[in-house]
Amino acid sequence: MIRKARISDIKAIHALLTHFAEKSLLLPRSLSELYGQLRDYTVIETPEGDIAGVAALNVCWDNLAEIRSLAVAGEYQKEGMGTRLVEHCLSEAVTLGIYRVFTLTYQPDFFRKLGFHQVDKSILPHKVWADCVKCPKFPDCDETAMLLEL
Repeated sequence: MIRKARISDIKAIHALLTHFAEKSLLLPRSLSELYGQLRDYTVIETPEGDIAGVAALNVCWDNLAEIRSLAVAGEYQKEGMGTRLVEHCLSEAVTLGIYRVFTLTYQPDFFRKLGFHQVDKSILPHKVWADCVKCPKFPDCDETAMLLEL
């Protein structure tokens, strides 16, 4: 079941994101950040009530949002959950009147299959880079910028 995250999900979201952040596959998120940005997050819940996957849609600028913190627990990968989470975020963007969505990713082929295309990072507004200073790889970013115009 896909649904918006709840306060009670934060610790499970944090654990899932931390697992992938420790592998340098996404930026770590503190509990404080997750609580403060709760409304950005969508989760996939298993029938048993566990969090199997998470993604966030962060509004960045006029008609621009970012899909971030996309993670699916290992035992649930290759089941289409990542695709469902991205599609949910895109639907939410349209509902908000946002028609340009980008991501910074280590999985460009995944996003390419969903219609995103690679862009030069320099086309993104400076506001986008606020999180970058928290990245251990800063300033040598090795993620791929991908954009979808809806």
